[in-house]
Amino acid sequence: MARRSRKDEILQAALACFTENGVDATTIEMIRDRSGASIGSLYHHFGNKERIIGALYLAGTAEYAALLDEGFATADSAEACVRLLVTSYIDWVVANPDWARFVLHSRGRVEASEMGEQLREANRVHYQRILDALAGYRQEGLFKAMPADCFGSVIIGPTHDFARNWLAGRTHTQLADCRELLASVAWDSVEA
Repeated sequence: MARRSRKDEILQAALACFTENGVDATTIEMIRDRSGASIGSLYHHFGNKERIIGALYLAGTAEYAALLDEGFATADSAEACVRLLVTSYIDWVVANPDWARFVLHSRGRVEASEMGEQLREANRVHYQRILDALAGYRQEGLFKAMPADCFGSVIIGPTHDFARNWLAGRTHTQLADCRELLASVAWDSVEA
């Protein structure tokens, strides 16, 4: 396994601090202590805590996007693509619950920060890749007619809601146990 970069080590240390202390209560010094990075290295890579927050958010969403890209390379049907959107999300959340909580609670903060434009561009690229992967199936009439900007919410909405409740400890059922059910619900919601 490849060794993590110094930047990744700092991000993972920041995530641990944010998880233990909360984002607002975490200081740069806590992140520096946890990561073992020099203050110079920390400022060289990020500059300030808000940029660490933004970079951690973008790194998490990029991991999910990478899972999708990998899956789209082998998905061979409209149903497989729709199910992949749900199962990849669930797989990432289950594998990274602290990171997922951070992402769910930090979006507004990142959008309002100096990294907001980067986030908007990353989201635009991400959603365009999804639309591109599904475009041929849409042209074939395999999906219900609906606005393109509504399509993603119809697919991921129930999964996102259950994941939020699972991450908050408000469910008795494990998120992974609902993987196939939620994938089927998504497909049933958009299948023509």
